[in-house]
Parts: sequence; C-alpha cells; structure tokens
Amino acid sequence: MSDTSAGPRLLGPADVRRLADELDLRPSKQRGQNFVIDANTVRRIVREAHVSADDVVIEVGPGLGSLTLALLEVARRVVAVEVDERLATRLPATIAEHAPAHADRFEVVLGDAMRIDAIPGPPPTALVANLPYNVSVPVLLHMLTLLPSLERGLVMVQAEVADRLAAPPGSKVYGVPSVKAAWFADLRRAGAIGRNVFWPAPNVDSGLVAWTRCDPPATTATRQQVFAVVDAAFAHRRKALRGALRELAGSAEAATAALEHAGVDPMARGESLDVHAFARIAEGLPR
Repeated sequence: MSDTSAGPRLLGPADVRRLADELDLRPSKQRGQNFVIDANTVRRIVREAHVSADDVVIEVGPGLGSLTLALLEVARRVVAVEVDERLATRLPATIAEHAPAHADRFEVVLGDAMRIDAIPGPPPTALVANLPYNVSVPVLLHMLTLLPSLERGLVMVQAEVADRLAAPPGSKVYGVPSVKAAWFADLRRAGAIGRNVFWPAPNVDSGLVAWTRCDPPATTATRQQVFAVVDAAFAHRRKALRGALRELAGSAEAATAALEHAGVDPMARGESLDVHAFARIAEGLPR
C-alpha cells in the first residue's frame, strides 16, 4: 500500500517517456513543447520563484506535469492552463498517481493562455511556468494584464527572450518586451538552464526571468495608449522618435510637441527611454 502522506514523487526521464508513449505524443515544435525531465531543475525553479504554502500558483503549459508536481510540494493550490487536450486530460491522473495527498489542491484548465479570460478559484498570487518559447512574451503580458492579483513569478523562456525581458534602457537588446513587461513588474535574470534537462533537447538555450509586481507609471494615458507609443518607437529602431512617432501623432510637429511636453529630446531613440518616459509621451499626443 502506498503512503499517501508523502510528498509528490517527481517525474524522471523514464516517467516522461512512459507518459509520452502512452499518449502517443510527438512533441510539437509549433507549440514549443520541450518537457523537463530533471527533478533538480523543477525544484530549483520553484525555489527561485519563492513559492510558499500561502501561494495560489498559475502554471502555463504544464505539459506532462514535471513542474506541476514540484509546485504542489510547496504551494497551497496550483491551477495549470494547458492548450493540448491530450495533455490536459492526462494531467489529473498523473497528479493522482504521483501526488495523491495533493490532488485536491490541483486544477487543470483546458484553454489557450493567450485567450483565456478567467481563472477558477481564489485569485492567483504567483505565475511559475516553462513557457512555450514561440509565444512566451504575449502569454506573460496577457497573464499580467488578466490577473492583477499576481504578486511575483518566475518564467523559463528562450535565453535571448530572457535577456530582452530583463534588459534596462540603453541595452542593445532593450525593446518592446522590456518596456511592456516593465509596466507591470520589476524583472531580473535569475539564471540559465541547460539543454540536457529537456526532452527533446531544444536547439536554443533557456533562461529564467523572475519578476515582482510594481505599480504602473502614474499617468493620465491608458496602458493601450502607452503601448501604442512603444510599438511605434521600436517599429523603426533607427529613426529618431520625432520621425518614428509621426504617423501615430498625425504629424512630425505633433510628435515633436508631445516629446517636448514629456521632456524627451525629439532626436532621441526609443531604446534610451524607460516606461515612465513613454507614458509621459503618450499623455502629450493628440487623443
């Protein structure tokens, strides 16, 4: 008879392959499916995310459940959002088999994380996920927008995306993801993850990004108006802001006036500005 009071039994390489065979699963490149097969890695992610017994965690793209089981070791509740019906259907059985004492603290939601508009149960406090690499930024931004209750989180993404998300103004890789994420949170790089902890091994390196929720800039402009300025500024990276914002503002003169109102040099470029400066520019644009 098994001991149901024991903590979750995490998945190893043999468990992952057995589950994949059972589901006749061929990991999909289109969905960015690379499954973690190393228990130390998922425990490290949970540790770096500072998940506690008080947390309600949302996980995006749980796959076969490697990270889910590690989260259930610690969190009060885990809600996993999975777009693949086969994986979503199998996950509760995996939790019941590997973490019987924790099964009542788990719920799976079948849906696309970029289009989902509600999460069941108490408001989530943390987001911890191995995000599908091809949609990692839009998924992260959608979750931060949808769930103001999220206080912090840690996501595993492609290394260069991790660099972009955590980049400060003036950095070579600073861009749209950096500014938009900074509207919601303070972000930092939290380490690298090797390719050999995945099956199949991806042909890119992975990185961890940790974040803590912060207040958005104090502004009379809406988030959508600010983000429109960000998109325009980086659509023509080599252009000075006066030219890059001309179409959005309606004319070069209106763009110049908005920039001067914001205290920004019209000949500056987008990569030199922080999110607060973009908010000030949005305030000065014709509505």
